[in-house]
Amino acid sequence: MCGIAAIVSRRAVNQELYDALTVLQHRGQDAAGIVTCENGRLHLRKDNGLTRDVFNEAQMLKLRGTMGIAHVRYPTAGCTSSAEAQPFYVNSPFGLTLAHNGNLTNSEKLKNEVFVEDLRHINTDSDSEVLLNVFAHELQSQNKLHLSVADVFAAVSGVHRRCRGAYAVVIMIAGYGILGFRDPHGIRPIVFGERKTEQGSDFMIASESVALNLLDFKLIRDIAPGEAVFIEESGKLHTRQCAERTDHCPCIFEFVYFARPDSIIDNISVYKARLRMGAKLAEKVLREWPDHDIDVVIPIPDTSRTAALQMANVLQVKFREGFMKNRYIGRTFIMPGQKKREKSVKHKLNAIDLEFKGKNVLLVDDSVVRGTTSAQIIQMARDAGAKKVYFASAAPPVRYPNVYGIDMPAAHELIAHNRTEQEVCAAIGADRLIYQELDDLIDAVRKGNPDIEHFDTSCFSNHYITGDIDEVYLERVESLRNDSAQTQQNSDNFILEIQNCD
Repeated sequence: MCGIAAIVSRRAVNQELYDALTVLQHRGQDAAGIVTCENGRLHLRKDNGLTRDVFNEAQMLKLRGTMGIAHVRYPTAGCTSSAEAQPFYVNSPFGLTLAHNGNLTNSEKLKNEVFVEDLRHINTDSDSEVLLNVFAHELQSQNKLHLSVADVFAAVSGVHRRCRGAYAVVIMIAGYGILGFRDPHGIRPIVFGERKTEQGSDFMIASESVALNLLDFKLIRDIAPGEAVFIEESGKLHTRQCAERTDHCPCIFEFVYFARPDSIIDNISVYKARLRMGAKLAEKVLREWPDHDIDVVIPIPDTSRTAALQMANVLQVKFREGFMKNRYIGRTFIMPGQKKREKSVKHKLNAIDLEFKGKNVLLVDDSVVRGTTSAQIIQMARDAGAKKVYFASAAPPVRYPNVYGIDMPAAHELIAHNRTEQEVCAAIGADRLIYQELDDLIDAVRKGNPDIEHFDTSCFSNHYITGDIDEVYLERVESLRNDSAQTQQNSDNFILEIQNCD
C-alpha cells in the first residue's frame, strides 16, 4: 500500500506536497519522494525513510515549481532500497514522472513486452516503473511533437488495455500538466478536489480525502474506475472515461485497516463504516454468546478503537483504554520483515494493569493477519492480571494472499490459512475468538454507498476480481514476497536519478 498526491497550483507546491505526505504517512513508511516542475525542468528528492526524515530545508528549497507529485512507499515486493523509491522518471516522451499505489498482476508479461516490443529499459523490480514505461510508450506511439488532451487520454486507454491488477496513479508531464487515473475495477482509492483562489482554481489529487481537507481543497469526488483526470498546467480540468469496461470493486481492507478514519472513500465515511463493523460484531456476540461474561472492552490501538467503542455500546459493557501506545513506533503491520514486526510490538504498547487485573477482557483488533502481534498482546493482557482474555476481529479470517498491493501475499504466513477458527484461537492463546462474518463486513461498508454492488474481498474469500490469478501465480508471488525474500537487498541495481536534490 502506498500514498500518492499531486497538485497543480498558482503558487509553489513543495510545502503542500510535503504536508500531504505527512497525513498519508500511514499508507507507507518505507520511502518518500516529491518531484516538482518549474518551467519544464523537474526537481526530484526521494529516499528511504519517513517523510520528516527524507526532506530537510535545503532540499525543500530546491523543489521549485507550481505543480508536482508525491509518494510514500510501502513495499510489497523486492528489496527496500532507495532505487525503488518513487516518483519514477523517464525522459521520453516529454519528461514523465509517476507515483503509483497498487500492484500489477501481469507485470512480468508487461516487462518482457516493454523490453522486446517497446524497446524500453526497466531499471528496478518495481511494477510501478513498468506501468510508467507502458504509459510512456502509449504516449510516444502517437508520434506527436505537441500533446493534446485527447492524446493523454488515448494513452490512458492504452494502459487499461495492457495492464491488469490494481492501480491508482498520478503522472506529471513536464510542461503540460498532471494526470490521475484508476484501474477499471477501482480497487485502490483516489480522489480529486478544487481550491478556488483570486487567481483561479488550484486542483489536487490524492489517495485519501484527508489530504485535501488539510490543504483546504474541496472534495469534488472519487476518480471513477477506468476514468482519467487531466489538469493542465494552466489549471484547466478535463475528465474522461478511458476504459471499455468497468466493474467497481473497491478494496474492503481499506475500510478495515488502511485508510484514516476521517477519510471519505467512494462516498463512504471510513469512520462510520468502522462504527457499523463494531455494531455487527457485537450483534454476533449477543446472538452466539448471549450469556457472555465480558467485563470490559479494550481496543488495540489505533485502527480498532472506533469498532471497539461501538461494540462496548451495543454490548452495554465498559469501554476502557487498556494499552498506551508509543507514538514514535511505526505501524507494525506495514513494517517489512517478520523480525522487525515482532521486535516492534514489544516496544510499541504498554498495558495499564488497573484495567486488566481480575477482569474478563475483550480485546478488539481490526484484523488478525499473521497472528504474531495478537499472541503477544494477549500475553501482555494476561501478564497485566486479566482473568480471561477474549479476542474479537472486526474483519473475517484472513486466509488467502492479497495480490493487489497489500503485504500479506504468502499463504503460509497467514495464521488463519488452513486453520479453523478454534485452531486460530488456540494458536494466539485467547480464551475465545470472535471473527466478523464476511456478509456483515460487506453490509457495514456498503451501507455508506449502496451503489457499490461488490468489493474486493480476496484475502477473505479467495475470489480475485481481475480473473487472472491462479495457483501458479500465487506460488511465484510467494517466492518473491515472503518475509525471507523481503529481507534480501539487491545491490546490483544501477540507480538513475534526475537532479536529485540532496
